[in-house]
Amino acid sequence: MKVMFTIGLMLLAMSFAVAQDWAKKRLETSPRHQEWVDIKNGSRTVKAFVMYPERKDKAPVVILIHEIFGLSDWAMSMADQLAEKGYIAIAPDLLSGMAPNGGRTTDFTDATKITETVSGLPQDQVTGDLNAVADYAKTIPSASGKLYVAGFCWGGKQAFTFATNRHDLSGAFVFYGFGPTDPADVARITAPVYGFYGGNDNRINATLEDQKKAMAAASKPYEVVIYEGAGHGFMRAGEVPDATPENAKAREAAWKKWLEVMGRVPTIEACCETSYSF
Repeated sequence: MKVMFTIGLMLLAMSFAVAQDWAKKRLETSPRHQEWVDIKNGSRTVKAFVMYPERKDKAPVVILIHEIFGLSDWAMSMADQLAEKGYIAIAPDLLSGMAPNGGRTTDFTDATKITETVSGLPQDQVTGDLNAVADYAKTIPSASGKLYVAGFCWGGKQAFTFATNRHDLSGAFVFYGFGPTDPADVARITAPVYGFYGGNDNRINATLEDQKKAMAAASKPYEVVIYEGAGHGFMRAGEVPDATPENAKAREAAWKKWLEVMGRVPTIEACCETSYSF
């Protein structure tokens, strides 16, 4: 049984990598400026992928936190899509220094080790890396000073957690990730949080009622939308060439809503009602 499970993970990881050729092509043909930067977190060096928009004024920054699959071509293509809409996007590789020989996501020779390593990353290290990235973002000359965080799957959980630790965020966007329910953690949140979830993802959705209650009890703004028929990971799965209609529809709707919310940026004072749908 263990062997079959391991083989299943290997096949999943292999198909995941092959299925992202379309995302890689987008990056290769993008007209926007892209670069890699080294960001220091104490003794650690975090490699981060940065995409810049083509605009004449300063731009808000979105920190993108990757899935459990590490910093993939799809995660970087999301940075390009945000840049296309006018945002500076920074996607740190939180596996920096964690691969064999001190490499990052692309330096793993066994794709199944990526998910295992991401799952085992120390929380303090992740938070420290993200704080370093946020600090760097605020020094970018073309940045406006407005800062968002967004994450997917494992990264969604990290985006929610980061909102408990970073108090200069204008918004946190959680895509199908768990959130904190400890009152002490929730009390530290200062940014509005927006959750995007697939209807066919009860592993995550079964926790949402407790999450809503915890946020409401602390008068923290938390808006949730559930896309019926969509599965876990629909932001990526909805883009693949053979996407199901449900995932594709959810991806399109969530992308539109995400951009809309960043455009209006409600304040905490104006957004404390216990309404849980967009």
